[in-house]
Amino acid sequence: MDRLTAMQVFVHIVDEGSLTAAAEATGMSRAMVSRYLESLEQWLDTRLMHRTTRRLSLTDAGEEALSRCRQVVELADDARVALGARRGQPTGKLRMTTSESFAQAHLATAVAEFVARHPGTQIDLLTVDRAVNLVEERVDLAIRITNRLDDHYVARKLTVCRSVICATPEYVRRYGLPTKPEDLKLHRCITHVYGAQSQYKLKKGTDSISVAVGGPINCTETSVVRQVTLGHAGIAMLPTYLVSEDLIAGRLVQVLEDYEPEVLGIHAIYLTRRHQPTLLRAMIAFLADYFGEDSPKWDVAWFGRPQRRKAAIGVIPRAKRRPN
Repeated sequence: MDRLTAMQVFVHIVDEGSLTAAAEATGMSRAMVSRYLESLEQWLDTRLMHRTTRRLSLTDAGEEALSRCRQVVELADDARVALGARRGQPTGKLRMTTSESFAQAHLATAVAEFVARHPGTQIDLLTVDRAVNLVEERVDLAIRITNRLDDHYVARKLTVCRSVICATPEYVRRYGLPTKPEDLKLHRCITHVYGAQSQYKLKKGTDSISVAVGGPINCTETSVVRQVTLGHAGIAMLPTYLVSEDLIAGRLVQVLEDYEPEVLGIHAIYLTRRHQPTLLRAMIAFLADYFGEDSPKWDVAWFGRPQRRKAAIGVIPRAKRRPN
C-alpha cells in the first residue's frame, strides 16, 4: 500500500480519535482505514496503537512514529503547495479559526469566494469565541478582533472593527434614551463574557470614558447578544460588522451617538513569516484586499447613511430609573 497515504491515515486516526471518524474524514471505508494502519505497522515492524472495543491509544512506538509521520505529511503538503505555486495557483489545505459571529456575517462568504477562485484548495474553518492556541490545535491562520496581540505570533491588520451602543426602538420607547454614559447605569445592558464585559470604553473627542454596566443577561457569543438585544431585552455594545443592516433597517437604533466605543483591529494571526505555504500567503493577501484596511464595506453602508433614529423611535422619553 502507499506508505504516504498510510501515514496520512495514521495521523487522521489519532486526530479524529477512532477508525470510524478517520474513515469519514478521509472518505474511505472503515475497513480500508484499518488496512492502512496495519500496513504501516507491518512496514515499521511495530505496533502503533492499542485497540480495544471502546478506545484506541498510542503505544510508546506510536507516540514516536506520530511526530515523524506528521513531519512527512506536512513536507508532502508543502511540496504540493510549492508545485501549485509554480503553476500560479495556491493548492492544499488551510485550517482557519475566527469567532462564530464574524464567520457567519462575513468570513464564510469571503472563504467561499477564495475557494471558488482556487479550486485546488480546501479550508477547515473552526468557529469559536475564544483565543485558540495555534500550535496545540494545529491552526494555520486565526482571524482575531483585538488590540491585545500575542508576541508569540505574527499579526497583519486586515481591517478595523467599530462598535455601536444600540437598542431596539421598542426598548427605547419603554425605558427612555440614555443621553450620557452615566445613564447606562439606569438600564439593562446585555454583556459579553469575552467582549465588552461589564465596562464600556468610550471616547468623545480627546476624552476617554469608562462606564460600568450591568444587566440580567451575559452571553458567550456575539450573535447571541444581538438576538437578545433584538428581543427588546436591553442595550448592548455590538460590532457594526454584525448590526449595520439592523441599524439601516431600523430594527436597532444607535444611542449615545457622540460617544465612540473603542475601535479594535481585525488581524490575521499566524505562527511565522518564514517558510509560509503559498496558500497561507494567498489567503492573507486576499482577505486584506476583500475587507479593506480602514473602510470595511459594512461601515461604509452604515456610516454613509443619514441617521433617522428619532423617526424610528417616535416620542423619546428620558430614562429615570433602571427597568426591573
